[in-house]
Amino acid sequence: MTTIRRFVCDDLFKFNSINLDFLTETYYLPFYCQYLASWPSLLSMAEDVNGRPMGYILGKAEGEGENWHGHVTALTVAPEYRRIGLADRLMHILEEGSEKVHNGYFVDLFVRKSNSLAINMYNKFGYTVYRTVIGYYSGDEDALDMRKALPRDVEKKSIIPLKHPVYPTDADL
Repeated sequence: MTTIRRFVCDDLFKFNSINLDFLTETYYLPFYCQYLASWPSLLSMAEDVNGRPMGYILGKAEGEGENWHGHVTALTVAPEYRRIGLADRLMHILEEGSEKVHNGYFVDLFVRKSNSLAINMYNKFGYTVYRTVIGYYSGDEDALDMRKALPRDVEKKSIIPLKHPVYPTDADL
């Protein structure tokens, strides 16, 4: 049985085993604390029946005007819990919070261009590639900015792909 609940401060001492995946970004403590204080509705933790972390999602709300949106900062599921629909459930919670709590136009995320498994997963969740961000990951690897329109974006303008790549300095990150 899986329990999904709000991410809390104590989770910072429990989730290290999940972050061992080489594709998972690990941030410094004040970064997580800022998210906990600013966007608690967009952070969730999944636990197994014994309270062991299975995965988590971190998100935030940002932008201005029609660019106001939810952003997936991190989504990770421990290898032994993959392919059971947990990532889909975590994404749905963040999307719902982005829509109902923050009244966003869309949800976006960045994924390594080489991470075809994640790209395919996000496609299944309804995300499309909006643009490529050149050298986003440590200046070495490009990112795909993937987006999913929320009901507020009636005309789906937020997901019309850009025809050219951008650099991180030119993107609204």
